[in-house]
Amino acid sequence: MSEVKREWSMAKDRLVSAIKHLGFPAALGEQIAVQLGSPKAMERMLAYLNYVKPRSEELIVDEMLAICSDIDAWKAKKAAEEANVRYNEILYYGLGNDEEE
Repeated sequence: MSEVKREWSMAKDRLVSAIKHLGFPAALGEQIAVQLGSPKAMERMLAYLNYVKPRSEELIVDEMLAICSDIDAWKAKKAAEEANVRYNEILYYGLGNDEEE
C-alpha cells in the first residue's frame, strides 16, 4: 500500500470511528469519507465532530457539504489565478505568432 493510500485509510478510519462514537452508523462515516476525498478534508471534519459533537446526521452532512463547498471554491480560485497568469503572459509577450524581422 502506498503512503498516500495509507494516509487516506487512516484518516477514514479515524473519521468513521468518531462518527460511530457519536452514535451514528459506520456507513455514514464511510460515505462522508468518500465525499470529502482527502485526508486533510477528513481531518477538518474530524475536528468539527470532536468540537461540536453534533446530535443529528443532518448536522454532520451539512458540515460535510460546507467543507466540500470550501474545497470547490479554493479550486476555482486557484484555476482563476492560473488563467490570469496565462492571460497576463499573453498580454505581455503576445501570442508568439508574429514574424520576427
